[in-house]
Amino acid sequence: MRHLSTLFLPSIVLTLIASSAHAAEVQVLTTSDPKLVTAPITLPNGKTVNYSVGPGSGAFRHPSDPVDVIWTVGDRGPNMTCDEAGSLGADVVTACEKLKSGRVYPSPGYTPSIYKLQLDRKAGTFSVLEVIPLKTAKSGKPIAGLLNPQTVSTRDTGMNLAGEPLPYGPDNLDLEGIVRLADGSFWISEEMGPSLALISSDGRVLKRLVPANAAADYKDAEAEIVPSLPAILSKRQGNRGFESLAISPDERFLYAIMQNPLANPDAKTYRNAKNARLFKIERESGKVVGEYVYQLDDPRSFGADPSDKQNDPRISELLALGPDRLLVLERTEKTTKLHEVALAGATDILGGKWDDVATSPSLESENDAGKLGIVPLKKELRFDTFRDFKPAPEKIEGMALLGDGSLVLINDNDFGIRGDVTKILILKDVVKADPATFRK
Repeated sequence: MRHLSTLFLPSIVLTLIASSAHAAEVQVLTTSDPKLVTAPITLPNGKTVNYSVGPGSGAFRHPSDPVDVIWTVGDRGPNMTCDEAGSLGADVVTACEKLKSGRVYPSPGYTPSIYKLQLDRKAGTFSVLEVIPLKTAKSGKPIAGLLNPQTVSTRDTGMNLAGEPLPYGPDNLDLEGIVRLADGSFWISEEMGPSLALISSDGRVLKRLVPANAAADYKDAEAEIVPSLPAILSKRQGNRGFESLAISPDERFLYAIMQNPLANPDAKTYRNAKNARLFKIERESGKVVGEYVYQLDDPRSFGADPSDKQNDPRISELLALGPDRLLVLERTEKTTKLHEVALAGATDILGGKWDDVATSPSLESENDAGKLGIVPLKKELRFDTFRDFKPAPEKIEGMALLGDGSLVLINDNDFGIRGDVTKILILKDVVKADPATFRK
């Protein structure tokens, strides 16, 4: 970890032209906004660490918003596995390892929030205009980014710096994707459930769509629980739920895609699988109306960090370019690719045998879609950071369209745990979206 003084770089403007047949103009924005600074944390060994707020887990701009304003989300707050917790001290690591699937939360009191950001292209900076902390629907209590009391899905065990297990809560959310509606309310996606949640304009969690077999796990939640998602989603691998969310230009439909293939039937299958599931959902009813297969790229094709592990690539964001036309952000830690897909022509597998856990071999067990009789979504590569813009930050997780049709990318800096800073990239001439998706 690095001291706070290294978390924010001086504001700079860096405009480069990518040297490829897919040339794109890229501008980099940075920030020094004090609203993204957190209070120092004293570790059990007496050392002090400084984190920064990471507002880049998802992004969106509504066509009615000002030209250079976007809405973003931070996830569940600083957290790390036992293997990653070495900098917190040996005692913390030892206590963590005694827990089943232990995970350390240095700031368990963090409230997941929505951020309204102002982009200043001339100055090369961005700033925070508004912060909307999330709260429960009825009592208005701040929600936590801790874990849900799940029984049909795998779960971690949270721990604070004192080595004490942290409580589960049915209202807890791990914010990963965001869209905003014309009435000012929001929908967010999160990866613990996995679930989708309706948020009021003032941050109340009103409704949550969860897998059909998981409703009992949320029986004590203040939000309305709608068990409308396929039950098979409870087979998601840990921390591999919904990271992305998009909305159709007419606001009738939501689109969400699993971050990775399911652990169906087991984790070994997940590690070798390419077939991720994309869903089209009727927004008002919460009913799923379509399910499609998106095949992840070969992990060796990610130029900055190629590997032989098929579960290294993952999907972290979606953006609607038009009706049933989407931009998919597929990434590893250091390489980000943007693929355009259209639902037309792909096989809709909703409600068929692939949604039945008894089907063997499962959808995730066979990477050759032809053998399954399935036409997956056709992918067209629009941008590759290794090919087109090597200075791009790691862990890009948010996308939005500005008022002039430019594309925004923002990274998740993991609250500065490793010293990463939040950056915003503005790309021109990368995608051609329908005007209805970004301006009135």
